[in-house]
Amino acid sequence: MTGGVKNVNSKSELDGAVKQGISVLHFWASWCEPSRAMEPVLAQLAVDAPQAHFFRVEAEEQSEISDAYDVGAVPYFLFLKDGMVVDKLQGANAPELANKVAKWAGPNTSVKEASPASVGFAAGSNVIEAVKKDLAPHAHSPPGKSVGNETLPEIEKGELHKLVNSNPIMLFMKGTPEEPRCGFSRKVVDALISEGLEFGSFDILTDDVVRQGLKSYGNWPTYPQLYVKGELLGGCDIILEMKESGELREILEEKGILPSHSKHYSFQAAREVVVEPAVHEEAAPAGPVAPAVPAPTEEVAGGISIQARLEQLVKEHPIMLFMKGNPNEPRCGFSRKVVQALKEEGLEYGSFDILSDEAVRQGLKEYSNWPTYPQLYVKGEFIGGCDIVLEMHKNGELNEVLAEKGLQPVMESLETRIKKLTTSNQTVLFMKGTPEEPRCGYSSKVVRALWDEGIPFGSYNILDDEEVRQGIKAYSKWPTFPQLYHKGQLIGGCDIVMQLKGRGELGSVLSAPESCS
Repeated sequence: MTGGVKNVNSKSELDGAVKQGISVLHFWASWCEPSRAMEPVLAQLAVDAPQAHFFRVEAEEQSEISDAYDVGAVPYFLFLKDGMVVDKLQGANAPELANKVAKWAGPNTSVKEASPASVGFAAGSNVIEAVKKDLAPHAHSPPGKSVGNETLPEIEKGELHKLVNSNPIMLFMKGTPEEPRCGFSRKVVDALISEGLEFGSFDILTDDVVRQGLKSYGNWPTYPQLYVKGELLGGCDIILEMKESGELREILEEKGILPSHSKHYSFQAAREVVVEPAVHEEAAPAGPVAPAVPAPTEEVAGGISIQARLEQLVKEHPIMLFMKGNPNEPRCGFSRKVVQALKEEGLEYGSFDILSDEAVRQGLKEYSNWPTYPQLYVKGEFIGGCDIVLEMHKNGELNEVLAEKGLQPVMESLETRIKKLTTSNQTVLFMKGTPEEPRCGYSSKVVRALWDEGIPFGSYNILDDEEVRQGIKAYSKWPTFPQLYHKGQLIGGCDIVMQLKGRGELGSVLSAPESCS
């Protein structure tokens, strides 16, 4: 036990402990690097807020507690007052965690957030170092089973490729469908069984090479992972969301996979196929029928019909991608692949996150007569989904279609690209990570300074783009990050921003009108 953080060993124990006062629960998993990285932050906050109770819940081992609080991912923090949930936080965001602790566990309810937030900032560098250490390639590999750079390509091309394609629907999980070893795996198994699907499974706890290698192969850091015909569909949250909306069934129908009685095939450590009986001997109930999508003309959004809105959206940019997430942070493997294809084509395109708007998400399916995402449009005309776009990209047809439409790849210079980025918002912060999840203490400080001043700003994660990361150093003649720009002009790095804030000048500098020559 670290600091004032107590381990919870049962739901009954937790129920009794949170009945009175403020309690902070950290749902974590030993395999999750961000979860482990938040531990020293929580320990320090427990010391600084002794009037609150801090608890650590192993989300997978204590699945009853995780299910009771609907925990679907880690790290996950819940704030309870007299046994009732009053606030929550998803992800490894140390400053935000400190602020929420200040809000609920400070000396009084009106306590200012600045002081406890400094605890988060102080621990922020420790968090980042812990994350870096835990992400090292050999972090979880036992002797003789290294998954370093030398062995991973071999796994990717050989054994992993065979495994993900060994069944049309393949689930990589902790444990087996009969005996899941974590709550997240159990939820996905239940979802597949309720849909009446045949699926294969592999217990990643039996083979650490597969466990570590698949994270790189699928570019997905956690388990379970579900593959459909060799393509990563997603993890627990995405699968459950797709099942709830009916999209899981639609994708499986599109891929030519028909539901049947619940059956699974378990691939053990020896990697021999063993056919096992279904969890339920009787036929599994049919999955819930997705609600019918109303005719687009029946819905109204912002005073205009959804039909009119969709017609505007598909023509918002000559090339328009409707996807899950955004190009910088795709929320599903299929969207990620189309983004990569468009990037390789050197194309400028607009995008729309269908997860942010349910009316668009459902309406566009009928508008295009295409049941899944992503969807690509060129000059308002539907081109296709992931498989079609990737095939067109591979055989050169995508480039031909664009040429016919009078569109050509835009291979702009790096300097031009950087200029556009620095003026993409009135105030732009080039940083490590995102404002919600900064990846270094300096970036975190600047984000908080801008938030404290109430200054709206755009951001760019330089960790995602090495070309921009190196290019902007030469462009600005400033060697480090973060870098803050206002109206295309460099303001400075962390020290300068903090000095301006300390003198009370940051707000005026970033709101000053343009000078006239």
